Amino acid sequence: QVQLVESGGGSVEAGGSLRLACVASGVPGTTYRMAWFRQAPGKEREGVAVVLIDSTNLYCADSVKGRFTISRDKAKSTLYLQMNNLRPENTAMYYCAAWYTSGDSCSGANYRYWGQGTQVTVSS
Repeated sequence: QVQLVESGGGSVEAGGSLRLACVASGVPGTTYRMAWFRQAPGKEREGVAVVLIDSTNLYCADSVKGRFTISRDKAKSTLYLQMNNLRPENTAMYYCAAWYTSGDSCSGANYRYWGQGTQVTVSS
């Protein structure tokens, strides 16, 4: 059974930091792509960042470049998202996804497995 379990969300003031983690278990194989997505109230889900199989990082949203850092510890089957200088517009439920199929790496439609999400709330 595949499980992706996110943690690390919370409430912070603007300018603060959070580090999200996603522990994967039961995902078939060892070479699979993982990514972070987010969905704010009333908005569509959007890609945040992706770690490609060759460990290259891809940031889907220009607004997070320079503030967010995605990383992966394959030995621990864990994906991280370090978020610095958070802004109120970063408030959303953040989801971990794994097992990319094909197409746009920043599209949630192209991932098979999902976590339940962790809430991030940034106050001004």
